[in-house]
Amino acid sequence: MKTNKEEIMLVALKMFAERGFEAVSTSMIAGELGITKGALYRHFKNKQEIFDSIIRKMFEQDEKQANDNSVPAGEYADDAESYKNTSLKDVCEFTVNQYKYWTEDEFASSFRKMITLEQFKNEEMSKLYQDVLASGPVNYTEDLFREMIKNGQLNSDAKTVGARSLATLLYAPLLLSIQMSDAKGADKTIEENLRTITEEFRRRWGS
Repeated sequence: MKTNKEEIMLVALKMFAERGFEAVSTSMIAGELGITKGALYRHFKNKQEIFDSIIRKMFEQDEKQANDNSVPAGEYADDAESYKNTSLKDVCEFTVNQYKYWTEDEFASSFRKMITLEQFKNEEMSKLYQDVLASGPVNYTEDLFREMIKNGQLNSDAKTVGARSLATLLYAPLLLSIQMSDAKGADKTIEENLRTITEEFRRRWGS
């Protein structure tokens, strides 16, 4: 059976998410794919290279997700103009779409579960978790709201509360909703509730 790099990365990622990175060997990955180690090594020289490729693909997907939702893909320092031109409506819609992305996209969902599992094992994985699922998104949203306060998209109450607090207020229900989606029997009401929260956020803080 011919196996490509994408298939190897996805299978390896799902195994890392279920068992942990250290518990999975290249032999186990090859066995799960039904190929020899030699066939796997024609694509990747070792497990670390598979992992590094997974990270690159995840960031590529994140960039596409941002572009598809009309929000900045890069950091504020690299693309301040895009932050200035982003609307509150787009940010709120992006929040709901992020829920769907992190729970329904097979690659993103497995990646999320992997870094959640691995975050306490070493400093590198802890930083990756923070950058992708915790402080990183809050910092990103704070930069967006700071620009919205400057350009009058948000009301006077928002200015008093501050961009950091607003970013936390919007991101917290998203992260909780993602975590709730992992429970057995989770249903569509989680997404519907998140949409209600983001719509209320928009009404409460928009100018």
